[in-house]
This record gives sequence, C-alpha cells and structure tokens, in this order.
Amino acid sequence: MNPILFDFPHEFQTDRLLIRCPLPGDGPMVHEAIVESQEALKKWLPFAVNLPSVEESEENVRRAHAKFLLREDLRLHMFLKSSGRFVGSTGLHRMNWAVGRFEIGYWIRTSESGQGLMTEAVHGIVQWASDHLSARRIEIRCDARNLRSGQVAERAGFYLEAVLRQSVPDVEGLPADNSVYVKLRMPDGSWGYPS
Repeated sequence: MNPILFDFPHEFQTDRLLIRCPLPGDGPMVHEAIVESQEALKKWLPFAVNLPSVEESEENVRRAHAKFLLREDLRLHMFLKSSGRFVGSTGLHRMNWAVGRFEIGYWIRTSESGQGLMTEAVHGIVQWASDHLSARRIEIRCDARNLRSGQVAERAGFYLEAVLRQSVPDVEGLPADNSVYVKLRMPDGSWGYPS
C-alpha cells in the first residue's frame, strides 16, 4: 500500500506533552526556540549553524506539514500540556514503510532540557509508531560525540547496535562517527533487543 493512503492520528499525548504534526503558523515559536538554543544545537544540527529568519522557519514548518501529509517525513512538534509552550521537535525520518523501519530524531529547547521530556517523548513515539505505523525497527542515530543524545536513547531503552566510523559528515562537513541505537518489536509485541 502506498504510504500516502495510511491513516493514523496526527497527534498524541504523553504524561506532560502534546505531540503533533507541524502546522502552518508554528514557525514563529519554532524560530524562538532555535534562537534560544542555537549554542547547544549548532554543534550537532546544520539548520542551527546559521540562524534562519522567522519567515524561513515558517516556510520550513509548512514544508514539514506537507511532507507529513505525503508520508515522506513525519516531523512532530512537542508542547507542554500545562502551558502550551513549544519545547522542541522530534519525529520519524528516513522511513522504510515496507519493512516498518523508522528513525527518531530530536532536539529540545535549552530552557526545557534536563527534565526528562525528550525521553518521555521518545517513549511516546515508540508507542505511537507501534500502535499505528506497523513499526518493527526504530533507530536513533547521533554523532558519537553527542553524549546527551546518546543518553536519551539509552534511558528510553534503546540498544547501541553499532558505531559507524566516519560514516556521516558533521556540521563542518568533516567525517564523523555515527552511533546507531535500536529497538526491535519482539515476537510477543514488546520492544527490546535480542540478547
């Protein structure tokens, strides 16, 4: 079946978060979070090296919304349920719908880091992908030097399957090692990794 025909919820909730697809109009709050967090983000994410304008952020959000509807990329925006504050972005990327393989990416605004929100979001995404997307393999990939990102994966129960040496360019275009963390759907429906 063509993924564009898949119907699934465009939002879900965890204990503290509302997580939903990007919507037109999200650009200004995404821009605000990138500006606040640029120093932390630009070490790992190319989009934060040079600050986008508010208009560029809105354009990016609208393109992400279109890609979500086309099932080409499933970016998700995270909001605190208590206040509606935008706290970061995550989602499922580089999907292989035929085998149920997805990759989680994420970033959180600096003022909201260290509270376990990203780990909570990752747990929620795994459940959402399991319930609605027939996911069988979920990966988290990050620069091997990005210890905080790796710690999120570990806290969420992902297994470090491999470190791919000099396999991806870093933000400066230099070869970098890439850590690949994995969760697999087990025969009983739970998520883990074979021992």
